[in-house]
Amino acid sequence: MSRTLAYLFAMSWGAALALAAAIAFRSVRWKELAARGLESSRCRETVLALFWMFCGGMAVITLTPRWVIWSLIDLVNHGIWNAAGDPFFSWGTMNWLPFRTFAADAHSRYILLGNVVMFLPFGFFAGLLWRGFSVKRALLLGICTAGGIECWQLLIGRAFDVDDLMLNTLGVLTGYLLWNRIDRSLLGRLRLWVRIDAR
Repeated sequence: MSRTLAYLFAMSWGAALALAAAIAFRSVRWKELAARGLESSRCRETVLALFWMFCGGMAVITLTPRWVIWSLIDLVNHGIWNAAGDPFFSWGTMNWLPFRTFAADAHSRYILLGNVVMFLPFGFFAGLLWRGFSVKRALLLGICTAGGIECWQLLIGRAFDVDDLMLNTLGVLTGYLLWNRIDRSLLGRLRLWVRIDAR
């Protein structure tokens, strides 16, 4: 539980920055929509802001070395930045053997479940916000997003892990299927709430 809270705390830094960026560029986006004779509902803007906050939080915990997360926590808890001299870029490790990290112990189950759950919002928000999003597109989004993250992690002293790639992609796909199931049960009302209307 403490590890989960630590990750959520670290995500909050990225979420705050992403929200600030979304607010700063909101007027530009609105002008582009207006030029096309469109406008976005308040509900859609709220959901879009939540999505960008999630993306910002995920950037902190997936695109930075692990010491960044723990340094952020130490900075708040103790007022000390403990990462002085640690390199941002360093070569990581690789695992190309599928199912190597699958194990029955509690720590492995936590990692496996976490790798699926933390990618659910990518599929859920994409299905909710963009028309024409499908299972194929969710699968492609999962592979591209997870693959990009894994390649980047190889450059920052973390690991490229084929198991993470599979589980993250499964998370995106599951998130989309979850949205689809909920939307169908509500007779498409979710999509109506976040639509873009003609002026």
